[in-house]
Amino acid sequence: MNRTIRLPGDDPFLAPLDAVLADVAIALQLPPGLHAQVGERYEAVRRHAEREGSPLRGRIVRFYPQGSMAIDATISMRGTDEEYDLDILAELDLDPWADPDEVLDLLFEALKDYPVSKGVERQTRCVTIRYADGMHLDVTPSVRLASTLDRESHIFHANPDKPASEHFHVRMNAYGFAEWYRARTPLERKFAEEFNRRFNDAYGLTVRADAEFDEVPDQTPLVVKNTATVALQLLKRYRNVAYADATGRIPPSIMLSCFAGYAAGGASTLSDMVIRQARMVASELQRAGANGTRIAVTNPALPTECFTDRWPENLAQQQDFAGKLTKLADELAWLQTADISQEELAEWLQARFGKRAVERSMKQLNQRLGRAVRDASQSYTPKGGVYVPSAPKLVGIGAASAVAMPAMARPHTFMGGCRR
Repeated sequence: MNRTIRLPGDDPFLAPLDAVLADVAIALQLPPGLHAQVGERYEAVRRHAEREGSPLRGRIVRFYPQGSMAIDATISMRGTDEEYDLDILAELDLDPWADPDEVLDLLFEALKDYPVSKGVERQTRCVTIRYADGMHLDVTPSVRLASTLDRESHIFHANPDKPASEHFHVRMNAYGFAEWYRARTPLERKFAEEFNRRFNDAYGLTVRADAEFDEVPDQTPLVVKNTATVALQLLKRYRNVAYADATGRIPPSIMLSCFAGYAAGGASTLSDMVIRQARMVASELQRAGANGTRIAVTNPALPTECFTDRWPENLAQQQDFAGKLTKLADELAWLQTADISQEELAEWLQARFGKRAVERSMKQLNQRLGRAVRDASQSYTPKGGVYVPSAPKLVGIGAASAVAMPAMARPHTFMGGCRR
């Protein structure tokens, strides 16, 4: 059977399944080189947009991150492991009721000659800047509404292929949502310390083996800070792989992020948190479907802002995603106690999180296990622990056939509603 060496302090990745999931999540992160460039690039974009002669000269109030970038949940994009989608809000000094088409055209005019090899493109709600290394910035124009808190604003919807009658203003509060999410997902010191140590190791960055969390040098920034955010990244990746061949819209990241915020809190392993989030989303999708309605998930910082205004398009889409999430949660719960070989687990992971990411994560796992066996001691820090295998089984404490599938979680009642 497997042997676990426990030392003072709890390693959040002591369980092999949690260790492997953490390695998969690390493979999805923005690489250190690109991570360091994010701030530089969006500052360069801002300077270009307000340069002398720009139509936005003197009209830019601030640039700030939104979405995954604002909550440290960015992962590689749908369909590839080498592209990263980063979202920026450009707060402009304009009339909040300005014509949506004119506002988007104005931003495009200010950015269309920005020097990137892959070009600049106007979208329905943003302007996209594409870099040769796979990163692209989506810059969304916004105008803050008067007498509101937390940067409540209008963004602008104007599909250039649609008539003006189908253009409209969208009330939103991305800043308020990010503040809400961060308040619900505070720093988990031990989790962050161990996860970021693994991240540094995966990219060959050197940090003293016995360094405390707050002693990590500034040049090796924190990648993530809590279990809920890593679980969210894994759930987003699962969605990306599950819908890799989809041609229409897929379940929105902001909806999953909102559920992750609600699911956060309390001691939890990484696998437990992925299961919790998957069941929570599935439960709400099924609840809406049972009532014959599409799910309506709203911004906790602005209840009139609907995160699901463009997905799902019909009941079949939300039932399909609910079924996928339920299956994922059931299988993860089974894997927590099932005996399974490393090869079998790798095959399961690849089907759900992508071949390249899993190959990288399994390589990291094998390197750590090899060091642990050679050293016959702890792998990381005197405050943690290490998993040492004595047989070619990777996960489990009992026979797979003896594991019962868990029941669905009880329905939740915290979600708001928005008009369709």
